Amino acid sequence: MAKERRSKEVVTREYTINLHKRLHSTKFKSKAPRAVKEIKAFAQKMMGTKDVRLDVALNKTVWSKGIRNVPNKLRIVISRRRNDDEDAKEEMYSFVTAAQDQSLKGRGTTVVQDS
Repeated sequence: MAKERRSKEVVTREYTINLHKRLHSTKFKSKAPRAVKEIKAFAQKMMGTKDVRLDVALNKTVWSKGIRNVPNKLRIVISRRRNDDEDAKEEMYSFVTAAQDQSLKGRGTTVVQDS
């Protein structure tokens, strides 16, 4: 019961996602599209929402080095938001953006406070 209630809260968290292990043994020409799918699956698993939307800046970050040379690790910010659309099937959706600071050393999952 508590998990059900917790998955309906509005929250923003910052994660480091290791794309290298998720894209291992993937063909060169499908690495960047596969990376986008893996980011969506990661956000869906972490936030518990089926509706996941990616920011344009995140897409540009993934594709920045081309289709073959995807960054090994990415620092992303996932925020669970209320769906204002009346026809929406789900109450919440996840919005994924690239973090401003892409440094990775010593940074785990952090809860970002919205002001």
